[in-house]
Amino acid sequence: MPHFSFSRLLLPAAGALGLVACSDAPAERPDTMVNLRTVQSGPRIQAEELDGAIARQPRNASLYARRAAFRLDAGQVEAALRDINQALELDDAPGEFYFIKARALRARGQIRSALAAATEAGRRGFASPSLNLLVGEMHLATRRYQDALDQLDRALQQEPDDAAALFYKGIAYVGLQDTVQALDYLRASLARDPRQPETLHQLAFLSNAFRQPQQAALYAARGLKLAPTYGPLWYDYGRQFELQNQPDSAARIYARTVQLDTTFYRADYRLALAAYKRHQYAVAIPHLQRALRRAPRLAGARQMLAESLESLARWPEAADQYRLLVAENPGNRHWTYKVWKTNNRAKGILAEEVRRPTVEAVEPITIERPGSGL
Repeated sequence: MPHFSFSRLLLPAAGALGLVACSDAPAERPDTMVNLRTVQSGPRIQAEELDGAIARQPRNASLYARRAAFRLDAGQVEAALRDINQALELDDAPGEFYFIKARALRARGQIRSALAAATEAGRRGFASPSLNLLVGEMHLATRRYQDALDQLDRALQQEPDDAAALFYKGIAYVGLQDTVQALDYLRASLARDPRQPETLHQLAFLSNAFRQPQQAALYAARGLKLAPTYGPLWYDYGRQFELQNQPDSAARIYARTVQLDTTFYRADYRLALAAYKRHQYAVAIPHLQRALRRAPRLAGARQMLAESLESLARWPEAADQYRLLVAENPGNRHWTYKVWKTNNRAKGILAEEVRRPTVEAVEPITIERPGSGL
């Protein structure tokens, strides 16, 4: 079984996963994203050592397949795919070749093609917990949680202590809204492999989501000792300050998160929410814009952006955001009115203001695909 670095297993904006529906269910939902790449120097050197052998035996399919596997482990996905395709041209019988191709296609993000190659690997007699793990992870990435669990169970029947399979199983149970099982499997994964920052991030995130900030702080601090520049763990550490009514400390940590990882929209959202509540609209706007680029359907964020732009008399930009709100909420008379009003203001026409009820900032929840909510 290959080693998996969970700190790189970020489900591509492969949808945020929901949590158990109960009275204690948190508003904040985790993202999981999957990326099977590992970057190591050893496999790259091993791949290069095969160059001479392939030059001497250019019709040896096994040599191309071996080099493809090493190149995959070194993160050289395109080169690996060329090698494994060459191997299959020379000999399309071995199931293992199709498994290597499935890995390469998954690393490319081509899940449907990767699943087809994995199926062919099994049809040609390749049986391994690695194959079950790969297929289970791909089902997880496409939110087919029960199918993922079936494959992960098969992997665990063969290797009961596999930390990667236990981790993925925990994430699958998050998707099935069974948080008790999710936490059990994540903790089991951590027990088998205690140095995985991604496992510690997921545990910290869930602890914060269920308003257990002191436990979250322990997981986050432990993770940061292993991965001092891993943005999600800094976010977890900041969130526990916010939950313990220490907003200034939380803001400092969120700012550090954004510096380390500009794609981690949750920290931008939290900074924007705090600024919006203080009526610091100019401060909130860039954070909201950055968050919405990563999560266009982030609950409450577009409304805050539109209202912030309107408050600063940036009428054309506000009108654009209100139009998007109308598109997202067909038939909403309030947003339709706002489009009309800000358009008129942009043209220099004063529109009669109709007082509306105060709309509180919405704590983000997952509403569509992985990575679209908090």
